[in-house]
Order: sequence, then structure tokens, then C-alpha cells
Amino acid sequence: MNCKYVKVEVLIPEVFIDELRTELNNIGVLKIGLYDNVMSYSEVKGYWRPLEGATPFDGEVGEISTGTECKVEFHCLYEEINNVKKVINDIHPYEVPVVYVIPLLD
Repeated sequence: MNCKYVKVEVLIPEVFIDELRTELNNIGVLKIGLYDNVMSYSEVKGYWRPLEGATPFDGEVGEISTGTECKVEFHCLYEEINNVKKVINDIHPYEVPVVYVIPLLD
């Protein structure tokens, strides 16, 4: 299967979305036609339990937590995915960001 574009989904606290959007737009990946800054997000509920050795952004080690975060979605060229991941990892507050890269059929 050959795909030129991918859909990227990342779960992130809402307060980091503007910075993420700005930096992704700065590297040119949020363009569609004659528009830039093209992305969307929705609030989602999540659960997590930090295990021993974790340094959680939110929650306590050994305790199940629940909260609201946002799922950011955008599409970009597959060839840009390493640059996209670098921007996400530089901005994201979680130890291990949840990032999905989904191939889009042409």
C-alpha cells in the first residue's frame, strides 16, 4: 500500500494545543489548499495509573486517575511524520505521548 498522506491523532491537555498548532504550522504541515493552521480537536475522557518509577504530569503513582484531555487531529504528508513527532515530543508534557499515525488512501 502506498500512501502520500497520514492522519495524526494526539492526546494532549488543552492548554498545550495553541503552542502545538503554532509549531506544527511553523514547519508547514497544517496546510490544506490555500489554508493553514488546519486542525481540529475534541475533548475526551481518559483513565491512567502511573506505575512505580513514573513521573506523572497528573495523578499519583499507584492510583487510578481520570480526567479530560483533548484529541487533536490533522493530516500531513507521510514524509513529514518524523518532523511532526519531534514537534509533538518537544511540546507534550506527558512522559510518553499517545500519538496515532493512520495511513490515508489516495
